[in-house]
Amino acid sequence: MTRISDRFTALRDRNEKALVAFVTAGDPLPAGTADVVLALANAGADIIELGVPFSDPLADGPTIQASSQRSLDAGMTPPQVLDIVRDIRARGCQTPLVLMGAWNPFLSYGAERLAADAVAAGVDATIITDLTPEEARDWKRISAAAGLDTIFLLAPTSTPARMALVGEMASGFIYCVSRTGVTGARNDVPAELPPLIAAIREHAQDVPICVGFGIAGPDQVRAIAGYADGIVVGSALVDLLQRERDNPRLLEIAADFIASLKAATK
Repeated sequence: MTRISDRFTALRDRNEKALVAFVTAGDPLPAGTADVVLALANAGADIIELGVPFSDPLADGPTIQASSQRSLDAGMTPPQVLDIVRDIRARGCQTPLVLMGAWNPFLSYGAERLAADAVAAGVDATIITDLTPEEARDWKRISAAAGLDTIFLLAPTSTPARMALVGEMASGFIYCVSRTGVTGARNDVPAELPPLIAAIREHAQDVPICVGFGIAGPDQVRAIAGYADGIVVGSALVDLLQRERDNPRLLEIAADFIASLKAATK
């Protein structure tokens, strides 16, 4: 059992769905990420994804691209991201933490070294956005041996064969991309999302499915909670953190936003 599987078990017992929050490590304030994560966890975020900034992302929209660039400009590196995780754990937070990023900085760090260092720091899982399951067997072996969950993405364009492979390899949860294109806050829920979730479940009955891309408010969270196991909110939160970065009430404002989303999962 991992922190992530324990969290989903507890949520099922309470008839709740998971709220997954994404923040870019090092943004909006280079020294404030641990404070933000703790505020989000205390406000009800069930799982928190820490974005590892990279200069050439594939699926990130303008909001997260800009956030990653600000973080890189401030000097954020993968070892420093792990330092943030250590700080969060040292302050008593037991909320599951996921490293999310591109394969390049992970590979540059060294796969076996990264897996070992991540677990030692307190990381629970990784999402490597551009590492397909067909190419991920070595990483899956390394990360599983270290005790890390490996979360894969599925999208409206995923074939039944890809869904079956992800159902076989995924642990923690499956990240269902709600729409084609890049990340970014939107106001609707795609009509094709419920059948997409149903198709994934045919191939991954034992792995929770969390939906992300374009979720910005409680109404969307409430709708998706009707058929998914969790909801991922990224760009809307990153936008808020950047907009309020100089506000002395930043943490309170972010916590209120998360609390409003969490209420919609119950």
